[in-house]
Amino acid sequence: MSYVVDFVNVSTVGLESSPVADALAGLRANEARYYKNKYDHVFTSYPAAEAAETVDYVGKVLKDERDIVIASRPLEATSFEVGGLRMSYVFYESGLAINVMYGIADGGKRAVGFKLSEGMDVPEELAARFKFARQKSKLAGVIRGSFFVIKGEYEATR
Repeated sequence: MSYVVDFVNVSTVGLESSPVADALAGLRANEARYYKNKYDHVFTSYPAAEAAETVDYVGKVLKDERDIVIASRPLEATSFEVGGLRMSYVFYESGLAINVMYGIADGGKRAVGFKLSEGMDVPEELAARFKFARQKSKLAGVIRGSFFVIKGEYEATR
């Protein structure tokens, strides 16, 4: 069942099993607010089991590009197109959120972004490979983030 993410009344729907559920819900709401304000896009997430194609796509990009396999269980995922970009998100039980941004046009921007919910440790599979910058969010508290540029070509999910 889909969930239209509300960034006014933040909810842990679909994220309840996370030890940092409130912070992860704030992080998801922060992303929803960004897409609503910038693109007038309604951010809708789905249980990972219903969005298996998106979860698999994000996992494939991570594995192929940097030989990364996320140990945490995926809880929610979504894919959509806005502003010439294909966006895919997976929200993990640990509090990690990963997005794959893939420009539709040739030569478009392509990157993988990592965001860590407040209160979670850096996952072991990312700790030695990335430095995380901090940003403050009214919805999510302190978010730590990092990214890398995608070099390969991938068919994006829809």
